[in-house]
Amino acid sequence: MATAFAASAAVPGSAASAPSAAGAGVSNPYSPAYGHSYRHGAVPTRELNTQMHRWQAQQRAGTTSAKTLSYGGGVDGIGVTDGAPKVYLVFYGSQWGTQGTDAKGNLTFSGDPKSGAPVVQNLMKGLGTGGEAWSGVMTQYCDGAGMARGVTKCATGATHVGYPTGGAYAGVWYDNSVASPSSATQAQLGQEAVKAASHFGNTSAASNRSAQYVILSPTGMHPDGFNTPSGNFCAWHDWNGDVGVSSTVGDVAFTNMPYVMDMGGSCGQNFVNAGSAGTDDGYTIVEGHEYAETITDQNPAGGWTNLTSRTNSGQENGDECAWIAPGTTGGGGNVTMGNGSYPMQATWSDDTNRCDLSHVTVG
Repeated sequence: MATAFAASAAVPGSAASAPSAAGAGVSNPYSPAYGHSYRHGAVPTRELNTQMHRWQAQQRAGTTSAKTLSYGGGVDGIGVTDGAPKVYLVFYGSQWGTQGTDAKGNLTFSGDPKSGAPVVQNLMKGLGTGGEAWSGVMTQYCDGAGMARGVTKCATGATHVGYPTGGAYAGVWYDNSVASPSSATQAQLGQEAVKAASHFGNTSAASNRSAQYVILSPTGMHPDGFNTPSGNFCAWHDWNGDVGVSSTVGDVAFTNMPYVMDMGGSCGQNFVNAGSAGTDDGYTIVEGHEYAETITDQNPAGGWTNLTSRTNSGQENGDECAWIAPGTTGGGGNVTMGNGSYPMQATWSDDTNRCDLSHVTVG
């Protein structure tokens, strides 16, 4: 049974006591990242998202807050994912059960009651195929030559996020050598990502420069408190150094991707599609959100985040468009790729000043 926890009325700050300086981290006291600096791009539950927007509306009385993203100056010289993104999927823990393979070559698992594993594999294989334009939004962002902290436009000669031509999928691994912790810490998730990098043979900083590792926990687990009263989020992303994990293979970007179907509609079930067709809507919406934020802010917060708005401070491109209803301006919807259609959310586009579900490829 899905368990959705409502946000507590006692938040770790109030409208009066929340940070007043733009760029001072997440200022919204209802955000799942508030007080958890490593939860970059945290997708709030739909219920918590409503509370976040209610707080934002209260703060906007008498002021205007832009959603424009600015460049963070890079961390370890890394701002965005340079070149074509490479996504490695890690099914973390023996609780996933017995491994199989479907007709499309995807891994399947006996411990996957909502059959989400092949869906997320197909999503990563579908990105960058069939002329899909959802990925185009992210290609407007950049790092490198001529890019200073705080700029909102790419300089001539800067390196743009690459379009994932032919698919973003780079590999999959079932790590059943250990059981997934019931409540994995951020450090344990970072350690699993570094372990995965070596498993895939990415043993240098260069080989991990365009890579990200999605740590997929099995059903019933609570990574970083997911699906508990203190974990009103669906996923987040970070890199190893920010969670205190050392690496001999360079900086490693990763996503904490819980089994979001455990939270039902709170994390997107049937957000776009009705009935059984929408059972795994949240899996693709939430993972797409984190993927888009990782490639535009690979080593947070050195990439593109909101540095200018008090109410949106610290938000990334996915955050600014989370849980906007399909059929409304900036809303989510099904995105057609070369291997099928997938429910996705829009992401923020600086150059059109809106949440876009499609965009021309830049660069």
